[in-house]
Order: sequence, then C-alpha cells, then structure tokens
Amino acid sequence: MDSVLSSDPTATDGMYLPQTVSTAVKLLIVGHFAVGKTTFVGTLSEIKPLRTEETMTQAGALVDDLAGLKDKTTTTVAMDFGRLTLNERLVLYLFGTPGQQRFTHLWRDMTYGALGALVLADTRRLEQSFDVMGLLEEHGLPYAVAINHFDGAPLFPLEEVREALDLLPETPLVVCDARDRISSTKALIALVEYLRSRHDKEQG
Repeated sequence: MDSVLSSDPTATDGMYLPQTVSTAVKLLIVGHFAVGKTTFVGTLSEIKPLRTEETMTQAGALVDDLAGLKDKTTTTVAMDFGRLTLNERLVLYLFGTPGQQRFTHLWRDMTYGALGALVLADTRRLEQSFDVMGLLEEHGLPYAVAINHFDGAPLFPLEEVREALDLLPETPLVVCDARDRISSTKALIALVEYLRSRHDKEQG
C-alpha cells in the first residue's frame, strides 16, 4: 500500500481531498498519559491538526503521574484530530484520545464509527497500556500496538513485548517514532492492513 506524503506533487494541497478519494476511515490513536498521541497526530496530519491541549496545573499534578516527564507542560483534555490521505482512494481521519483515566468517559462517543485503533505504548510504562487495551476490547474495537520509541527508553525484542502485553498472535505489533512521518505512517499502514484482513475474513 503506497502512502501519499504532502511533499508529493499528486498529494492533496493540504485543505481539500483529491476527487479520486472514495473511502474515508475513522481511526483512534490511543494510549496512556504522555505516550505521544498528540505528537503522532501532528506528525501525520496533512491539515493543521485540531488540538484541545490545556496547560497542566498543580491540581493535575496530584492525579497525573509525571515521573520522568519533566518537560510535559500541556495535556489533551478532549481530543486531537488530523487527516492523512494514505493513497489516491483512501483517507484516514485520526482522532487522538485523552490518556488520563478521568477522561475515559469521552471514549464511548469517540468510538462511534471508528473501524479500529492504534495503541501507542512506552517500554518504560508498559503496564499502563493494559487499561487502554481493556477499554478497546470493552467497546469491541480491533487494534494494533505501536511501541513509540523515546530517547533513552529501553529496547526489547518485539516477541518479549508481545508476551509482556499478552497480545494475541494476530495483533500487529510494530515500533515507531511519533516524531517521524515515515515511521508513523508505517505504523498506521500496519493497522489498516490488519483491519482489511479482518474484513476480508468476515466477508469470506
């Protein structure tokens, strides 16, 4: 599956979709607090992303785990929204969810119409991904997992990470850097191909 980047001469001008687009897919970008969801959506979006970030306060510091996050000064309180034209026929609408537990009531509305989700995870805090994956399973939403690489974070073989997260064999697991467009696009493609294979099996 070929991706269309904004620097391509055939790509969208950044505002309007090309007339060849025939399919639009809603995807959620999810993960625990401060795992890189806003960065991921911003890196990929071909339009100026919609963000609902607020400055973190002392009150928030009492409930949000900021260990190892000394540079974290803002947090998403509703959603991030971006758009990516993946090829001449397919456009992805990306909805980044808040990571804090106190905002999970927003998930129910955001899952309406979504075909699947990409779970961003951090090897330094893998255990925090279980609640996120549990919510997706509760809503019946298929997902892939992308390990977002942070500078200084430990690297583990993917099979060890798969076992630690207790993922099913068919659940895609990839490594990405949310700051890198090509890397992030590949993570999304892994999710889209997984969703397509599930659809083909259901139709078969």
